[in-house]
Amino acid sequence: MRFWRRGLVLQALKSSWGICRIHRQPPPPPVPKVVATWEAISLGKQPVPEYFNFAHDVLDEWSRLEKAGHRPPNPAFWWVNGSGAEVKWTFEELGKQSRKAANVLEGVCGLQPGDRMMLVLPRLPDWWLISVACIRTGVVMIPGVSQLTSKDLKYRLLASRAKSIITSDALAPKVDAISADCPSLQTKLLVSDTSRPGWINFRELLREASAEHNCVRTKSQDSLAIYFTSGTTGAPKMVEHSQCSYGLGFVASGRRWMALTESDIFWNTTDTGWVKAAWTLFSAWPNGACIFVHELPRVDAKTILNTLCRFPITTMCCVPTLFRLLVQEDLTRYKFQSLRHCLTGGEALNPDVRDKWKSQTGLELHEGYGQSETVVICGNSRGSTIKSGSMGKASPPYDVQIVDEEGNILPPGKEGNIAVRIKPTRPFCFFNCYLENPEKTASSEKGDFYITGDQAHKDKDGYFWFSGRNDDVINSSSYRIGPVEVESALAEHPAVLECAVVSSPDPIRGEVVKAFIVLSPAYTSHDPEALTRELQEHVKKVTAPYKYPRKNCQRRFLERS
Repeated sequence: MRFWRRGLVLQALKSSWGICRIHRQPPPPPVPKVVATWEAISLGKQPVPEYFNFAHDVLDEWSRLEKAGHRPPNPAFWWVNGSGAEVKWTFEELGKQSRKAANVLEGVCGLQPGDRMMLVLPRLPDWWLISVACIRTGVVMIPGVSQLTSKDLKYRLLASRAKSIITSDALAPKVDAISADCPSLQTKLLVSDTSRPGWINFRELLREASAEHNCVRTKSQDSLAIYFTSGTTGAPKMVEHSQCSYGLGFVASGRRWMALTESDIFWNTTDTGWVKAAWTLFSAWPNGACIFVHELPRVDAKTILNTLCRFPITTMCCVPTLFRLLVQEDLTRYKFQSLRHCLTGGEALNPDVRDKWKSQTGLELHEGYGQSETVVICGNSRGSTIKSGSMGKASPPYDVQIVDEEGNILPPGKEGNIAVRIKPTRPFCFFNCYLENPEKTASSEKGDFYITGDQAHKDKDGYFWFSGRNDDVINSSSYRIGPVEVESALAEHPAVLECAVVSSPDPIRGEVVKAFIVLSPAYTSHDPEALTRELQEHVKKVTAPYKYPRKNCQRRFLERS
């Protein structure tokens, strides 16, 4: 991290872990006129402009407002690693560094508007720089989690035809193992303080790059990002979002559900490879809020709680699994410095977890619901009445209904498909399509609605109550796992004659992977426990480790997830 330490804020952490005094938050400042305009577009009250670029039209505008004194002295970005290192950027510094990164992408990497780049990095400042640089250059970013295997990387690189990838030392060998089989891949960028043969050192280039760069003029409907999302059949699908669907689609929910203003410091603990990292970027920065990031090499409840005591974080978002871990601690021992608003989503929130968190901290948990294909579909906005166990009400500009298999609207209390109206007018804050998969795109629509694949009912007051998935995608700690992916990995092991993967309830993760396996004759006499461990390790090597089956095994049948 030598580069980041030069000229940036690095200091030993002076306060001790544990008890911190509570700071009262000043009243929210008036909404800047430009933010009010973005919010009106996000709500569908004003038309989407023909041209839009998030870096130029949002980030550079906040840099101007910052210089003019129309924003509190909060950083725009604040990163810590828990060992004393910190990085703080104002919007002006973020602009400068991201323009330098844009020159790296256009120069050495030779990337042009519309080219695709995979971003597979842990929670390092470089991820946010590269994301903004992609927007400035019109390069389409393809985020991925750091747990991807060589097989996962190969599939994604081939399917997307990405021309470049940026990753860290830990994942570089996995890329090297398959890069020769990926003809579209032209450049490999490494985020490291050391060099590696065949790789370009991003930090060295960034240090020497010019800070002068002219942002590409992008249309609102131009591609911004591609996310791979798991399904029950086949390989993960490519979900494409546009400059405006993400760049403007989160302004209203950022103001209402997340309750963000330019005085806020927002910490979302999510991995950079998941859509919620983008949700944070595109909700916090349009509203002038600071994005706080802890490197969190290992997710740990005490680290999270102590961080909330040590830093003036006002808003936090964690998946329900993490809140389940947090409420197992004695929360009365922790005095959060500035925390006032808590968010959760990605899986169903147990009412008991919400009650325990609120009783010990005095803070409500505001649940929200959305998908890779959408922005926030519904949520419990700040100041609204919360019904425990409900996902809240529809989030504008979406018209959300419960429909039957033919797309007909069902009455209150009747369970059916959660659906978003897309006809006669498709909301702008919506994915473009499943790339190169028109059949999947068409099958997601019934009548006038997009079908989410999730089941719920809506009560007479307009609150939505989640009941489960239509398909058998496994949602474990907010990680979406397609059973076919795990079955395919298991089938590669000689011990497996047949297998079937299903979801199994878990008190911490919500769901876990459970595998029923018929053993090949040559393996029926093997020690069940040893073979179980062997198969688990096999799955971890063949696909992302979080997908491995976990549960206990029986003779001839292994139950794992």
